[in-house]
Amino acid sequence: MTDADLNFYFDPVCPFAWMTSKWVRTVAARREYAVEWRFISLRLLNAHIDYDAHFPPEYEAGHTDGLRLLRVAARVRAEHGHGAVGPLYEALGRRIFEVDAAPGAGDRSTRDFLAPALAEVGLPAGLVEALDDETLDAELRAETDEALALTGKDVGTPILHFRPPEGWPSSGRSSAGCPTTTRPWSSGNT
Repeated sequence: MTDADLNFYFDPVCPFAWMTSKWVRTVAARREYAVEWRFISLRLLNAHIDYDAHFPPEYEAGHTDGLRLLRVAARVRAEHGHGAVGPLYEALGRRIFEVDAAPGAGDRSTRDFLAPALAEVGLPAGLVEALDDETLDAELRAETDEALALTGKDVGTPILHFRPPEGWPSSGRSSAGCPTTTRPWSSGNT
């Protein structure tokens, strides 16, 4: 991890992560916080679960889309640095959650869906090849495990890990009694 003020773990298909990321971007801009956008894969997190028995029918395809998009994000981070991940996630999130004609589950991890997001943020079109690069899954598994180590296993996304500013109480709680180091914002492996 870098010395970011906030480590934000996300899966690009998680609506809770997307809603929280919008708030985080606003706070980061107003407070001049540095955010490191990190990965937690719902597909890898739930690999041991029988999707048919535990989730609605579209979840498996959606979580698989998230894994494929995270492969691209991991490649982007490796080739273009940590700073390129946030803009890519924002472009993907708008396309997944805010565009009226957003495709349904199963369409979000195609080359046709991804290419405009890459172009929007000035990344090379060839990064679409990472969608199918399963060699990146080990890195994504390690980062998913890192996120779980911060919060425990009964969590979904997003996961926020906040480094309190200089002078905050060392008790791990703010003056309002809120945790200041690790705060899961949803539960239930969504």
